[in-house]
Amino acid sequence: MPFDPEFASLPLAALADAALSRARELGAQHADLRVERIVSQSVDLRDGAVTGVADDTSVGLAVRVIVDGVWGFASHGELTPARAAATAQRAVAVARTLAPVAVERVERADEPVYRGVEWISAYTVDPFTVPIREKVELLTEWSQRLLAADGVDHTHAGVAQVRECKFYADLAGTSTTQQRVRIAPTFTATAVDRAAGGFETMSSLAPPVGRGWEYLDGTAGWGWDAELAQVPDLLAEKTRAPTVTAGAYDLVIDPTNLWLTIHESVGHATEYDRAIGYEAAYAGSSFATPDQLGTLRYGSGHMHVTGDRTVPHGLATIGYDDDGVATGGWDLVRDGVLVGYQLDRTFAPRLGLERSNGCAYADSPHHVPIQRMANVSLQPDPVRDTSTAELIGGVEHGIYVVGDKSWSIDMQRYNFQFTGQRFFRIENGELAGQLRDVAYQATTTDFWGSLDAVGGPSTWVLHGAMNCGKAQPGQVASVSHGCPSARFRGVNVLNTREEGS
Repeated sequence: MPFDPEFASLPLAALADAALSRARELGAQHADLRVERIVSQSVDLRDGAVTGVADDTSVGLAVRVIVDGVWGFASHGELTPARAAATAQRAVAVARTLAPVAVERVERADEPVYRGVEWISAYTVDPFTVPIREKVELLTEWSQRLLAADGVDHTHAGVAQVRECKFYADLAGTSTTQQRVRIAPTFTATAVDRAAGGFETMSSLAPPVGRGWEYLDGTAGWGWDAELAQVPDLLAEKTRAPTVTAGAYDLVIDPTNLWLTIHESVGHATEYDRAIGYEAAYAGSSFATPDQLGTLRYGSGHMHVTGDRTVPHGLATIGYDDDGVATGGWDLVRDGVLVGYQLDRTFAPRLGLERSNGCAYADSPHHVPIQRMANVSLQPDPVRDTSTAELIGGVEHGIYVVGDKSWSIDMQRYNFQFTGQRFFRIENGELAGQLRDVAYQATTTDFWGSLDAVGGPSTWVLHGAMNCGKAQPGQVASVSHGCPSARFRGVNVLNTREEGS
């Protein structure tokens, strides 16, 4: 795929030369320049009528420096060599101003130099080349199909897409030019119980992905027609389903639900900056502190969780991070034990590591890069391709959980509860109809310690979110989480209706 022509036409090399030369002249030991052009669009329909089409473009440059062990940062929206040099001068001035109050000096892990490399994410059709009219027509068709079904009173359909172009260059000689596309389609059907004054919803299980428009036009990825046909019947069954009886249940959790539990209880908990308290005032800390690295029993021996910034179509997948680090994959939890963290070049030396694992990211040219989440994934059974049906077959009395919904977790990522979208009673190894008002509750280590079995590779699905928030000022990142179906024994289940009353 070609680079966005408006981004490719920018004077990237001249901007880098101006900024980096000026930073070196002023005494910076390290300097890097980022130039970004981020284009986003969302289209939304309610009951088949367009309620909004929004387009946004963010363009700018950022200069980051280290002067005598202290960070400095500045950014600007004007992309000229003169402005790049002036921005570098401001960044150096910021570092010198902060020097008297800096409580620690920056040390960074080494990284090889990558000169003039390019990377583009895996997609076929740039969604920004598809006319809005075609997008509206497709979403209208989805809405009309749902509204034509008995019991569907309202619908929402929408799609959001982002094209992120980024150029990076530093004093060491690394320069990278990258482009990635991500897309998030969705639809929801709602049934209203006017007599009781309540309602139930059923949404698509399709994940947001690092793909293009081919994800929606039927040539790659998801079975939209089949799901549109199934949702009204599933919604009708849900409206008639009995409420759950609270108690301990064996759970088989589908990847469409488990990904979010991984995100909240493992992904955030293994961010190193959070684990050492950097996020405590806003996003929280972590129970998984570095003094427990290599010893903390996170879960059962079936638990193998990796961080990976290279998985195909992952939302956090990129060739090189915002520290100029070539990305890869690594273990976070192996055989149920905490063995790693997500790191950038500043934090890697604190753990005695020679290299970062490529987790520096800024969501805008006007934000400083921080440590952000990789694609954090639970690995499938490496020996046997166990099916979801087999996992269910091993449960005498339990619940099969499908689809994500609301969640709650404490500031240390330890006590949590998660609901879902669809719940099916399991009796004697067979599905026996839907349930309502289900939430599962546990501590992180108890929950993952109850992991009894994981499905095989055929059950593994890459899910994720476009809107993971962190930092002050706030930044938003997109991240994927792959996982197989998995079985958990004796998990506490709450009745949300009873808890709410």
